[in-house]
Amino acid sequence: MTALGIDTSNYTTSAARYDGISVTDNRRKLLPVPKGMKGLRQSDAVFHHTRQLPDIVSPLLPDAELSAIGVSVSPTGAEGSYMPCFLTGKGMARVLGAAVNVPVYEFSHQQGHIAAALYSAGKLELLERNFLAFHVSGGTTEALLVSPGGAAGPVALPAARSLDLKAGQAVDRVGVALGLPFPCGPELERLALGWTERVRTRPVLRGADCSLSGIENQCLDMIRKGHTKEETARYCLEAIAAALEGMCSALLSEHGGLPVVFSGGVCSNSILREKLSGRFGAHFAAPEFSADNAAGIAILAYLARRTE
Repeated sequence: MTALGIDTSNYTTSAARYDGISVTDNRRKLLPVPKGMKGLRQSDAVFHHTRQLPDIVSPLLPDAELSAIGVSVSPTGAEGSYMPCFLTGKGMARVLGAAVNVPVYEFSHQQGHIAAALYSAGKLELLERNFLAFHVSGGTTEALLVSPGGAAGPVALPAARSLDLKAGQAVDRVGVALGLPFPCGPELERLALGWTERVRTRPVLRGADCSLSGIENQCLDMIRKGHTKEETARYCLEAIAAALEGMCSALLSEHGGLPVVFSGGVCSNSILREKLSGRFGAHFAAPEFSADNAAGIAILAYLARRTE
């Protein structure tokens, strides 16, 4: 039995296959963003997905013997969660499902991130119990209380969040200000690793929620004052790590010793991984399963089909 997963997020066209043992293909292609821009309009994202989807999905179809198709249809599982870019993947999944006569299962992009992180960390068994998951990306910075949801995928209820800027937005805005190409995560990390002296950060927390807008302001001020790119990049990432550390500590104090999983593109960063895994024993995905991908959607579709 093999499941195909499709994900069309705001910045990446993705497709993957899962056979119950391993992700046998995990294909991704970033959407093109003009130099100097900090993002894409939804109309542009839909256009680029429409162009890229056939090239990403077609190589996964020959000899696949598909038993199920999974697709992300919304950013999160919250009521009213919606982005037009997910319609492109949803449409292709429905056509393929009808063509090969297999069921199509719909999930949220967030559920896919959680499943991909668990797979990469070798912890898929956590889908059968309660745990704490962080989804940290350009569109979301949330802590989620996750419980088993059967064929519908894990139930993820928001427990804490950023009250303003998202972590990925902070990374990209600071990166663009430093002259880095968008999306800026990998290059900002490279710069940050070049600064080995201590930087002082102080997270802004309201209960378990955090505020990240001050990180952008402080970094822009550092640039104006002539601080090196390396120091500014390091401050940005250390400040995000401190905020996530504060959120996690507050939530574990409230909800007890739950396993902790970090997912989302920002969590591919080695500085965050080292700080948070050491403090909480948190599970992280490998970079290719942290950034937007369809592996988690394929896994959830496989598990849903198996339960029927």
